[in-house]
Amino acid sequence: MADKAVLERVAKVTGRVLGLDPSEIEPGSNFIFDLGAESSQSVELVLGFEAEFDIEMDQEQALAVQTVSEAAEFIAKHLS
Repeated sequence: MADKAVLERVAKVTGRVLGLDPSEIEPGSNFIFDLGAESSQSVELVLGFEAEFDIEMDQEQALAVQTVSEAAEFIAKHLS
């Protein structure tokens, strides 16, 4: 499990991109099925995570990530 700080920042970016309250976003939330992300927003999410964490992610791998906790773990790998 990714650390809590990374999860909180992922929820913050997700909330900003999808127009949701970050406190309502759970680690197990699926971006598409639970949070209603559309394909164009998925790209926005990746760009938002890259900006928030100052990292570069492989677009194809990043777009395969489906839940908030998977995103946090994926990002944590790029931070170490």
